[in-house]
Amino acid sequence: MGNFILAGGFIGLAGVILSFMGNPANTGFCVSCFMENIAGSLGLHGNIRMQYIRPEIIGFVLGSFLISLRTKEFRATAGSSTLLRFFVGILLIVGCAVFMGCPIKMILRISAGDLTALLGFAGLAAGVYIGIKFIEGGFSLGKPVQMPAANAFLIPALMFFLLLLSLWRPAFITLSSKGAGAQYAPLFISLSAGLIAGVLAQRTGFCITGGIARLFLWGPKEVKGCPKSTGLLMGIISFFLIALFASLITGQFSLGWNGQPSSNESYSWNFLGMLMVGFGSVLIKGCPFRQLVMAGQGDGDAGAAVLGMLTGAALVQNWGLGGSPAGTPYEGQVAVLFGICMLFIIGIIYRKRELTMAPEFQSGLD
Repeated sequence: MGNFILAGGFIGLAGVILSFMGNPANTGFCVSCFMENIAGSLGLHGNIRMQYIRPEIIGFVLGSFLISLRTKEFRATAGSSTLLRFFVGILLIVGCAVFMGCPIKMILRISAGDLTALLGFAGLAAGVYIGIKFIEGGFSLGKPVQMPAANAFLIPALMFFLLLLSLWRPAFITLSSKGAGAQYAPLFISLSAGLIAGVLAQRTGFCITGGIARLFLWGPKEVKGCPKSTGLLMGIISFFLIALFASLITGQFSLGWNGQPSSNESYSWNFLGMLMVGFGSVLIKGCPFRQLVMAGQGDGDAGAAVLGMLTGAALVQNWGLGGSPAGTPYEGQVAVLFGICMLFIIGIIYRKRELTMAPEFQSGLD
């Protein structure tokens, strides 16, 4: 239990400090925003305000990679509907972009007084609940198998390459001179925070959607095969409380519904965007942050989801799908409705007539 509280507390504290030291407001950590920054820096989209190789993302993966090597938990596995996970990875980032933040940023926004993020939390919880009902009904993407070791090194190697690019800064890498992409904490501090968060998340299995799932897996209707562990939920509570305290101390707390950073008044679309994120995260056993951590420890299926997330980040910017202070664009609304429908179709197609929780999902909640 103590490790979960430590992991959540560190992520909350580091997220607030990174914003205080230069990252965009309420965006100390944000997988979706940072993926959009990385995609722009690599030339995958042309928004000059969203181009920067974020060291935090690199740190998440490499931290998990290094600690899993040390503890001998690094192993190459894949084969559990890999391409489908790539597609769901795209949907996760689309949903996050409509809400204007990933589940980690959602908690950071709430802890900083952004009441609009509560609609996102409600949507995420609703999506998790829907996903759990499919799992209870026998949903499964299949069981991963052992793969050649080289497969496990692909995503960590990609992140190491991005780290070299961020240090070298060759001409083909573009960097924002204005906008969110030009707002960042010192590289070494950002990288260090990401590395520590990656280590702690790998050791504990920290996951926002996994923690929320505990709210629905408690009591007499507990799903067989899923123990009543509250560690992940306690991690989220620790995350929120430490981030709230840090926001108050650093003067970043501002309670209200209007004028909040990375926020808009498209309440229904904020709800639906995060519903899609929660639903999709349960189906592939982990939120966007969790996918990065699992990819770092050799999970090729999570690696496919990470590449899908990078692709989704490029599509969000190229197709104008993301939310903004002005609201949610029509294209983003269509993308969310399409994504939710696709997740229901996936859930139905891969549903087996069983009343127990799929074994591979259990590890995503532990």
